[in-house]
Amino acid sequence: MPQRAAFQAALLDWYRRHQRDLPWRRRPSVYGTVVSEFMLQQTQVKTVLPYFARWLEVLPDFRALAAAPEAQVLKLWEGLGYYSRARNLHRLAQAIAAMPAPPRDAASWRELPGVGPYTSAAITSIAFGTPAACVDGNVVRILARLTADATAFRDSASAAKVFTPLAEALLAPDAPGDHNQAMMELGATVCHRQKPLCLTCPVRSFCRAAAAGDPESYPRLAPKVIEKKEITRVWCVRNGALLLHRTAASARRLANVHELPAAEHVALESDAVRRAPCLATRRRGITRYAITETIHAAALPRGIVAQPSTATNATGELVWIALDELETVLLSGPHRRWVNELLRAGHGQANG
Repeated sequence: MPQRAAFQAALLDWYRRHQRDLPWRRRPSVYGTVVSEFMLQQTQVKTVLPYFARWLEVLPDFRALAAAPEAQVLKLWEGLGYYSRARNLHRLAQAIAAMPAPPRDAASWRELPGVGPYTSAAITSIAFGTPAACVDGNVVRILARLTADATAFRDSASAAKVFTPLAEALLAPDAPGDHNQAMMELGATVCHRQKPLCLTCPVRSFCRAAAAGDPESYPRLAPKVIEKKEITRVWCVRNGALLLHRTAASARRLANVHELPAAEHVALESDAVRRAPCLATRRRGITRYAITETIHAAALPRGIVAQPSTATNATGELVWIALDELETVLLSGPHRRWVNELLRAGHGQANG
């Protein structure tokens, strides 16, 4: 198919001349590819870069990661969020360290913790030259625009299943790793969700949506239903220590991760906490939630927390952490920022 060959050549030529200088590309290895792919799940490249460098300095290969205690692994991951990725990466390294060599086919990789179709295709195509096509949101967007496919999809995941055969048909057989990275690079740097840079696109001549002048109309995904959520947080300092809530080890999300306690964690009504001085209001989005969190300098009911360690409740435990030891515990990324901001603002004095 001459058109397919021309598409592959145009894409690869552009990638090899314009690819970003990224550390996992600069010195490629199976381990570096795996770590980067796990870190890049739902996270931007610019956020990942310092984490990747620090990770490889401390845990340079599968054996080092396999032997590391989970607490160290999670601490190195702190701030990247979705901590199940770090736990899965840890378990994956332990599995690979027990093998004579890492597997080379996508099917074997999909049997390892945290590895789905996209990640297995990325790892094997980049590290071993396996002809497996990667299809994520970026690739869906490119393929939907190339074909001007007007199908209304429920979400990006359902669209990915439909577009996988096309992605496989377009895959450059002699350079599947570069092809997959080129598609990801194109989606990240040129074929943006909004205001795509069509004039500089290397495959514009193949794109039906660009020819029609309406690339932003594709892909056609159902809009996300965003649910608003409010959380009232407690700021309490006593005897040089800050009260934090540590999520239970059995929790599906944020297991053993510390955050400022919510009102219900300290047996207070949210309205009562809100009457206390508000130190900060912070907004963030997580999956389908738009969350507003207010942090109040609230006094605690007598006896709610055992001194100096913990008081167990249904969702985890409350702990006092000395202010000069906060760097030693695992805090979620947003809460690490908020705690540091409040301490810099002078809120390190006793209020509980």
